[in-house]
Amino acid sequence: MNRLERIKGCLLGGAVGDALGAPVEFLDWSAIRATFGARGIIDFAPAYGRVGAITDDTQMMLFTAEGLLRAYVRGISRGICNVPGVIHHALLRWLMTQDYSPATSVDVSVNGWLVQERALWSRRAPGQTCLSALKASSSLGFLAQNNSKGCGAVMRVAPCAFFRNAFDNAAESGRLTHGHPTGYMAAGLFADILQRIVDGQDHLEDAIAKSLAEYGDKRGMEETRAIVERVLFFSYEGHRPTPERIDELGGGWIAEEALAIGIWCALTARSFEDGVINAVNHSGDSDSTGLIAGHLLGIQHGVEAIPDRWLEPLELRGVIEAVAEDIERVPRDYSGYGGEYDDEIWERYPGG
Repeated sequence: MNRLERIKGCLLGGAVGDALGAPVEFLDWSAIRATFGARGIIDFAPAYGRVGAITDDTQMMLFTAEGLLRAYVRGISRGICNVPGVIHHALLRWLMTQDYSPATSVDVSVNGWLVQERALWSRRAPGQTCLSALKASSSLGFLAQNNSKGCGAVMRVAPCAFFRNAFDNAAESGRLTHGHPTGYMAAGLFADILQRIVDGQDHLEDAIAKSLAEYGDKRGMEETRAIVERVLFFSYEGHRPTPERIDELGGGWIAEEALAIGIWCALTARSFEDGVINAVNHSGDSDSTGLIAGHLLGIQHGVEAIPDRWLEPLELRGVIEAVAEDIERVPRDYSGYGGEYDDEIWERYPGG
């Protein structure tokens, strides 16, 4: 499997998990079972007025990807770039799609192509922590002034895996909205695990072990390491993630729980479908845990592993595929020296 197939699998897989979990995000397991049957939700159901709707999780993931691409273009063109600051600028464009204005002290550019995609200008239950932190930003790179470790940083950082310094860029960009170390360190660990799979083509278990060996002793990683090691043990012992077992672990509303649930479901998955279905059926943040499991399974197995019945109706599928293709081609094609594709790439991802 080539790099592009892994990138597409990762981004589309996450979006599919997000869309599967969207209709049940705010339901407990008993309500999910009563509505969809003993197995819970196993196919897309209407949410936000359509089947296959994505949520704020995928929206913010796409704008994070845009920020990384614009940072790459800026770095090549200008020779210096603060990557989290450029991601912050992209997230402020997302904020504008939610009908909020950034602080008057911040001049937000609405150039590039992604913000012009009108389908993104839709509110999909955006997290209040992300909204409040971004609205309070007084400058690019302004760190969140809260103590939140909600999962809003983890759920958007998968694209960091496809660029250098995945851990640092994910963790530092996580701090833009989430001030608790667990909130942003879990984001760093997630991006690093994904990077080890796409670059080193490690199996998930090996990627997790290597990532924990490198970053597990960092200050602020204590809670994330403990719960990830717990689900690794569950997996080794053959314990599959049932709705009841997931509920005992946690709801996934906070960063370390969301990451652990996604990892557990991916580690024990018999297929992409099996893993994502397990990840959304519990009394918690179903779309975020579905997205995390979908990213992990998609990057390992590619788009071919995702059922067509989920891919075909997926909202913004074309946009997600275009972003994935740009992640693969921009670092290859953009030289900053007037090369064949430079003008077109600059127009898509202005680095100014």
